[in-house]
Amino acid sequence: MTEGAARKPARVVVADDQTVVREGIVMLLGLLPGVEVVGAAGDGEEAVRLVAELAPDVVLMDLRMPRCDGVEATRRIRSEHPGTQVVVLTTYADDESLFPALKAGARGYLTKDAGGDEIVRAVHSVLSGDAGLSPSVQRRLLERLSAPEPEPAAPAVVPDGLTTREAEVLVLIAEGLSNQEIARRLSVSTATVKTHINNMFSKTGLKDRAQAVRYAYGKGLVRPPAG
Repeated sequence: MTEGAARKPARVVVADDQTVVREGIVMLLGLLPGVEVVGAAGDGEEAVRLVAELAPDVVLMDLRMPRCDGVEATRRIRSEHPGTQVVVLTTYADDESLFPALKAGARGYLTKDAGGDEIVRAVHSVLSGDAGLSPSVQRRLLERLSAPEPEPAAPAVVPDGLTTREAEVLVLIAEGLSNQEIARRLSVSTATVKTHINNMFSKTGLKDRAQAVRYAYGKGLVRPPAG
């Protein structure tokens, strides 16, 4: 039997908030064998809902979407509907996009310059238990694995009811990291970092990052440099 013969088409949902892009992907996939587009979503919330309704094999997931971004939608889909795989299809290949998406459970990651055949290969790769990664993403993963970044040390005593992760975020703020840099260090999305910061501000009564820095030093979470 030749490769692909009698293979059942993969049922796919496309999630992208840009109508022209979403319709273009749907049209492209409709011209190719091996896939069947069963739904299209304009944001992460709709993607999660369509997965619950349609039980597709794969979601092609954009990352930057309103209401619920692609990372959070991926996390929810993989938690609530483990029979559905996720392949990210995005404009972005930076660390702040790539690693949170993979950590959330995406099995494939392509940029939008991928051709139709490459998308179909990635879809079937993840259904076969393999990773569907573009060559540039594979190189980025190898670079990251060859030079792993250390996890920040969790504070021994966490004040004011902060969670350990909220305290870690606070320490990284005090070290001068931006939200994007914190997201990269912790392998989470920037939206998740913002949630931790909002929770931390609410629990401590802090108003801004300058107050957060003073608080971190005052509570002994960060030590001033020697000398």
